[in-house]
Amino acid sequence: MIDHLSINVASFERSRDFYDRALGPIGAAMVMVKPEEAGGPPSCGYGRGNKPSFWITQSSSPHSGLHIAFVADKRAGVDAFHRQALEAGGRDNGAPGLRAHYHPNYYAAFVFDPDGNNVEAVCHLPEQAGSE
Repeated sequence: MIDHLSINVASFERSRDFYDRALGPIGAAMVMVKPEEAGGPPSCGYGRGNKPSFWITQSSSPHSGLHIAFVADKRAGVDAFHRQALEAGGRDNGAPGLRAHYHPNYYAAFVFDPDGNNVEAVCHLPEQAGSE
């Protein structure tokens, strides 16, 4: 239903490093950078394949408090997302684990990004025997 989402960030470089590291473990990467000739502030898009679905844009007035949840194909991706996000300067907002109050297989981790946005990686699949 949603084609893409964009958030404003206080430091494009710091946030780009954060999302490069945090989204890699769940199979997402920077797939597009807005060209300089397009004008405006620095901006880049993350996604899978060649389709950007999540954008960050430099802004003098970023808005924090947004909640973003990214899908992970495996629980190990959620674990790696959390670890990489913390190493990239994120702040813990919920270690990897089951959140059975949503549903029995809701495995997620939460971090605050450099601008205070609540960023989540979630796997909705049951743990696969021998793969975690």
